[in-house]
Amino acid sequence: MNKNDLISAVAESSGLTRSDATKAVEGVFDAITGSLKKGGEVRLVGFGTFSVAKRKASTGRNPRTGETMQIKASTLPKFKAGKGLKDAVN
Repeated sequence: MNKNDLISAVAESSGLTRSDATKAVEGVFDAITGSLKKGGEVRLVGFGTFSVAKRKASTGRNPRTGETMQIKASTLPKFKAGKGLKDAVN
């Protein structure tokens, strides 16, 4: 499922127009992104938790040349599925 499929599914299940469903889906994505940018987390009970993880700088190797290289520290978005989602999938 891609973003357009998700918008169509939301429009169909909620009775919203496609443009309203687009605004709703993009609003949810923007809210989650905004919270993660601030270093917060988004906890959706029964679905899962979006959070931010910090990765330390490290030394790696270029697989083609074998040359060592520095990998910069970074911040990554993380998702942990909740019990309700896990149970629905299994």
